[in-house]
Amino acid sequence: MTDLTQVQLIKTQTLARIVEITSEMKPSYNIDGQSVQWGVYHRYLTDMVKWCDDQINAQSPFEIQTQAYT
Repeated sequence: MTDLTQVQLIKTQTLARIVEITSEMKPSYNIDGQSVQWGVYHRYLTDMVKWCDDQINAQSPFEIQTQAYT
């Protein structure tokens, strides 16, 4: 599996997790000293998707167009 394929898989899994947690948003809570903050978790996931997009775009070929004026 290539690095690009792995990043694409991470993005797919992260997007699926975002769908899961946003379908029934839950309040933040504490259980036995463990804190669960859904807003922070959601932000982490969206940051991960952005990171994946950046990595995928960095691997894509690109073209720069310039124009000279005389």
